[in-house]
Amino acid sequence: MTTVPSADARTTLAPATRPAATGPASTTGPAAPPAPYGLDPLFRPASIAVVGASAQPDKAGHAMLQALRRFPGALHPVNPRGGEILGRPVLTSLRESSDVDLAVLVVPPVAVPAALEDAAAAGVRAAVVCAGGFAESGPQGAAVQERAASVAREAGIRLLGPNTSGFMNPVDRVTANFMPAVADLTPGTVSIVAQSGGVNLTLAFLLARAGVGLRLGVGLGNAVDVDFPEVLDLLADDDATTAVGLHVEGVGDGPALVAALRRTTARKPVVAFKVGRSDVSEFARSHTGAMIGSYGVTRAALAQAGAVVVDSLEELVAALVALRAVRLPVATRVGVGLLTGQAGPGLVVTDALGARGIELPPLTAATQQRLTELLPPLTFQRNPVDTGRPSPEFGQVLAAVAGDPGIDVLGVYALDEPGALDPVAALGPAAGRVLFATGGPQDAIEQRAAALADAGIPTLGGPGELATGLAAVVADARLRAVPDAPPAPASRTVGRALDEHEAKSLLESLGVRCPARRVADDRAQAHAALADLTRDGVRVVVKVLDAAVTHKSDVGGVHVGVHDPVALDRALDAIDAIPSGTTAPAGADASRRYLLEEMAAPGTELIVGAVRDPAFGPVVLLGLGGVAAELGREPVLRLAPLSPERSEEMVRALPSAVLAGFRGAPPVDIAALATVLRAVGDLIVDHGDVTEVDLNPVRVTPDGPLALDALVVTEP
Repeated sequence: MTTVPSADARTTLAPATRPAATGPASTTGPAAPPAPYGLDPLFRPASIAVVGASAQPDKAGHAMLQALRRFPGALHPVNPRGGEILGRPVLTSLRESSDVDLAVLVVPPVAVPAALEDAAAAGVRAAVVCAGGFAESGPQGAAVQERAASVAREAGIRLLGPNTSGFMNPVDRVTANFMPAVADLTPGTVSIVAQSGGVNLTLAFLLARAGVGLRLGVGLGNAVDVDFPEVLDLLADDDATTAVGLHVEGVGDGPALVAALRRTTARKPVVAFKVGRSDVSEFARSHTGAMIGSYGVTRAALAQAGAVVVDSLEELVAALVALRAVRLPVATRVGVGLLTGQAGPGLVVTDALGARGIELPPLTAATQQRLTELLPPLTFQRNPVDTGRPSPEFGQVLAAVAGDPGIDVLGVYALDEPGALDPVAALGPAAGRVLFATGGPQDAIEQRAAALADAGIPTLGGPGELATGLAAVVADARLRAVPDAPPAPASRTVGRALDEHEAKSLLESLGVRCPARRVADDRAQAHAALADLTRDGVRVVVKVLDAAVTHKSDVGGVHVGVHDPVALDRALDAIDAIPSGTTAPAGADASRRYLLEEMAAPGTELIVGAVRDPAFGPVVLLGLGGVAAELGREPVLRLAPLSPERSEEMVRALPSAVLAGFRGAPPVDIAALATVLRAVGDLIVDHGDVTEVDLNPVRVTPDGPLALDALVVTEP
């Protein structure tokens, strides 16, 4: 008897078997829906029915049958007209069969719910809904989609789509996709999970062009049931998958995706491409939120979960070509060596790596001594190493560079010059640590690539792809080296809106340093606070203290350099003229409160913040403020809570010029700034009603980071 797996059961790509009959339902009350099947009946079915099959070559139902022409199991066309299609007898309804594992629905959207009801009656265990026109098309389509999903849930049917072109499993010759050419895809070890069915196809053919076979390619479509997490768990447990590529458009359940990615990247490399560079989510209303955006959050979350994040589909393919054959142990430092038979391409690779923040470490004196014995004196012999032209000694040069104690992975570029180099013989001893790129006649390159693949050496198409592949190998090792704090539920609430003094007091309780300050409820207290704070000749900042005024500078609520009673009165007059609250009429407010703070010493200004992202939850930001913003770096984003290692990794991601002391400013105290980041992350994680924390700026002073302003936003 076959056991029906639970909803969260992991399944391997093993042959599907039919479940035993379960007997009549209980008559004591409504029967609960059956537990969903696993994914094997979907991706490795024993039998398939194509509902909407057509004898007309221009119809999608005909193309689907053609795509499945190599399927080794039972294949049933289904069409109410009956007859015969492509030599196969046609069922007039799914209800005529009781041995179908997978139903591929190639029917209009309005017909999908009824087709799924037929599938449920026939005991079908999985379905692919290829039509478009569901939730992506508007409210009517969304209603049809919900009806279809409800039928599938009630029957326990696993549903891929709707709005997908399908999937391809060339290894088992299950290629349920609109494009008949997928039946000829070469089986391989790289798997793809794409939100777009079209991108799924694009990547499959890009991989084929790169000489890489496909293990499984899945187009999720609208993903009403089967989504990233479950497919990732499937691939993590699939020994035949060596690397996974992801195409991500939007994410509904961020924590589930991150958890599945972490499980997968612990076992095999994952490369991800997030589309939507210009997107900023509706959540991005505030200063910190506007800096984050859903695009940046998603990329940061994918990387934090261990995925190598790339900027294009072409980079995704190059990274997969490299990582399916070369994966280094976990390491915070990865030494990259570069050996080239031509100087120009070597410079291209070196420059591209440098732009990604990857420097080539110098070789040891012993290695360089060995290279002087093997190479002409005019060649560059430190790292990169230029041989001038591939020569009979190329293999020995490669062995010397690969054997250097500072080199973990080696990139090699050499044109395919007849008789100049036998790449397999030269590179074979370094298999598992070396990537090869070349140029030359396509036929010759394909032959080289096939021979090198047999030896476990990936071949890339040129200097740019070699740099992408090397960067991916480095990123994969580094990303796995930083542990993360376990997820933590919110345990408390703030309960009300906080003014700046209250926000800073809360942050100080978590270890964040703020300037010395005084709260004044009236002018007399403000003058007393000024006298107290300026005893040592320091100047003060005078601010409006009102939780309703969140952008104080915009309304004349911040005055710097105040040092005498006359200047203080001018500042207080300006503050008193600010309207009280956002809905009160303009005019003076006699009950205005004030905040007086010591002015901080000069230093680099940073922005530290956190928001509660709709998909991923709490996210911490570290960005450049003030004059340092001209460096043009994107903010550093990480999911909270932050471990000590993760918070320090965030700080080290700042430009080296800032860390060392930008334009004569004090250097960054890495441990102290990491403490600030953890505090901000802990605050938004622990307090369920906090939606945003904004420390802008945080100034780097000789005594460590100092939060000059603080905003804590809570839900109404």
